[in-house]
Amino acid sequence: MEASLKDPREDVIEAWYMDDSDEDQRLPHHLEPKQFVSLKELEELGVLSWRLNGGDYENDEDLKKIRESRGYSYMDICDVCPEKLPNYEAKIKSFFEEHLHTDEEIRYCLEGSGYFDVRDQNERWIRIAVNKGAMIVLPAGIYHRFTLDTNNYIKAMRLFVGEPVWTPFNRPHDDLPARKEYVENFLKKEGAGHVVAAR
Repeated sequence: MEASLKDPREDVIEAWYMDDSDEDQRLPHHLEPKQFVSLKELEELGVLSWRLNGGDYENDEDLKKIRESRGYSYMDICDVCPEKLPNYEAKIKSFFEEHLHTDEEIRYCLEGSGYFDVRDQNERWIRIAVNKGAMIVLPAGIYHRFTLDTNNYIKAMRLFVGEPVWTPFNRPHDDLPARKEYVENFLKKEGAGHVVAAR
């Protein structure tokens, strides 16, 4: 039997179920024993991902193709760290408030690392660790939050369809059309729910 080929995305993206500890949000917050979540399971929640060449985004043909096929016309780059982000403490606090957007949230990690947390079908938190070269798309209407890890630094490309609107709608905002559509498309599917392998 042939050994299954490892998905190259797994070198830059990893996901797991979180514990409910109130310790520093920048810690991994693994359960004991650890419970990992596959990229396929993330896709079932609408979270898409790619592995790209974070060191040469200006000439990356794969990035160009993704932007063209998904209509990502807007792009900027932001550094999230105490030295470069104005009003850092307040911003980090607001990023970690559970919220949703009415459009996709697209982030491409060019340097550093960080965590995006999303809810599964049973409201459990899944932590998604992104490193250099990881690009993820959180669908419109998904409740999520972001934090740096203990390295305290990420340089990320933000992409958007058309003019960017960064408005966060802190939970609860279940009445928004984007949320209703997300629930209908991803949370009400028959047989929704995951079997999680411990490693």
